[in-house]
Amino acid sequence: MFRLAHLTDPHVGPLTRPRLRQLLSKRATGYVNWQRGRKDAHDMEVLAALVADLQVQAHDHIACTGDLCNIGLPSEWSTAKVFLEALGTPEAVSFVPGNHDAYVRGSLEGLLHACGAWTSGDDGHHGHFPYLRRRGPVALIGLSSAIPTKPFVASGRLGPQQIAAAEALLVRLAAEPEPPCRVVMIHHPAHPGGTTPGRELKDAAAFTAMIGRVGAELILHGHNHMRSVAFVEGPRGASVPVVGAASASARGDARHHRASYHLYTITREAAGYAVAGVERGLTEMGTIADLGPLRLARS
Repeated sequence: MFRLAHLTDPHVGPLTRPRLRQLLSKRATGYVNWQRGRKDAHDMEVLAALVADLQVQAHDHIACTGDLCNIGLPSEWSTAKVFLEALGTPEAVSFVPGNHDAYVRGSLEGLLHACGAWTSGDDGHHGHFPYLRRRGPVALIGLSSAIPTKPFVASGRLGPQQIAAAEALLVRLAAEPEPPCRVVMIHHPAHPGGTTPGRELKDAAAFTAMIGRVGAELILHGHNHMRSVAFVEGPRGASVPVVGAASASARGDARHHRASYHLYTITREAAGYAVAGVERGLTEMGTIADLGPLRLARS
């Protein structure tokens, strides 16, 4: 049995005041949005409480699917590293970046320079996607959908080269004498229609077509700041769950927008793997508690 925790979109703060030259870009609108409300929506005390709760739950590994940053300032890269260090060692935590981590050109490269150890594959290289990490019976495939975009656009893209490389990895893993449980990590919802136009994964159709050919056991994402479960077709009619989690720092006044994380139990069976999940997060009373199971099978 293997227990995998998943949290996403912590949007780590506080945000330092940018220099004027740093605002001569998309950061200007992002900073205004932060000041007008985002800084209140993302509560670092909530994030700390959520991480503290996660740490006392039995788990073997943590997956973090992006948006450590807010507007991609250089000062945010060191803050992001401090957060990941608090979450766990690079061996115990796997990270993939989100659109806020690539807010403007150069932001993603700066973050990966600071936090690349948490994206290091088993081959020792970091900052290259897809990467592969083997942890017990689980194979984590980390993808990057993070690209810089225009103001008021938060879309992502994998690109044909990354999709092809991910397909080769998934095929190779499935051909092993004892195939691992293949868990794909990505920031944007990986399926067509997973979010609104301007926020979508541009090549979601190509990605899901690839999953239809080679399969996976679980796909984890963030970006929408809410719990969601969808399904895409795998080989021979299999259903692959695509599961989104809420922001790990969201104060929220609605149930699905409050901070939470997911905890998966992965068990090897004769025919493959059984994957069960539960959500733990912020309640109306301000405590962290079990919020119920995740429905990972099509009814």
